[in-house]
Amino acid sequence: MKVTDDGARRQAGESRELHIVVIEDEPTIAESLRVGLTDEGMQVSVACDGNSGWHIVKEQGADLVILDLMLPDIDGMVICRRLRTLSSTLPIIMLTARGEVQERVQGLQQGADDYIVKPFSFDELLARVHAVLRRAGLSQQPTVLRVAGLVLNIETRDVTFHGRPLELTPTEFALLELFMRYPRRVFTRETLLSRVWGFTYAGDSNIVEVHMSNLREKIGDHERKLIRTIYGVGYCLRPDATMVA
Repeated sequence: MKVTDDGARRQAGESRELHIVVIEDEPTIAESLRVGLTDEGMQVSVACDGNSGWHIVKEQGADLVILDLMLPDIDGMVICRRLRTLSSTLPIIMLTARGEVQERVQGLQQGADDYIVKPFSFDELLARVHAVLRRAGLSQQPTVLRVAGLVLNIETRDVTFHGRPLELTPTEFALLELFMRYPRRVFTRETLLSRVWGFTYAGDSNIVEVHMSNLREKIGDHERKLIRTIYGVGYCLRPDATMVA
């Protein structure tokens, strides 16, 4: 296996793009993961079957593998065992449409570090990715975000605005975290639905407006200065907004 000496790299302070290998045969999910993880500053390789994914990891190395359980050629459990023969420390996250407890246990017993059941939101997947990378000593993600008087702690799930605690729902937290990670970036309604509600969400798209309204209310952004609506496009957070708690 072609591997990088991550311990030496960290000691030397060297920084590089993390290489994530996605082994997933559903094109929509695979492409969404490729785009989303690339936007996070990662290098992403995608394979639509187990053999291709195995060879990518073996020949190019990987910092983390996202592995679908049900593949067209080889069962994901088998691929997981093979990956473990290459490296005992390679982070592996399994994806599956089957959510039975016994299957989750079996996946972990085969060497997976985490297990996520479809359908899932991109932000849920991203949180799992960073948690596994942190345990492996590879995550470069900050645990505390600070923008325009807002302070969001990813690990404790605490949020304050100019020192005032905010009580956010999990969805509101996910939305705010996304905006705070990328100030001034405009997110379309479709992107928010995919990243927060899930790749296969088919419900009412007005749910975005409802949660955005609730989030603004809790922040005190009644005039929509902090989280702007870009009409016909989407939403963005403007860190230069003049607001008080």
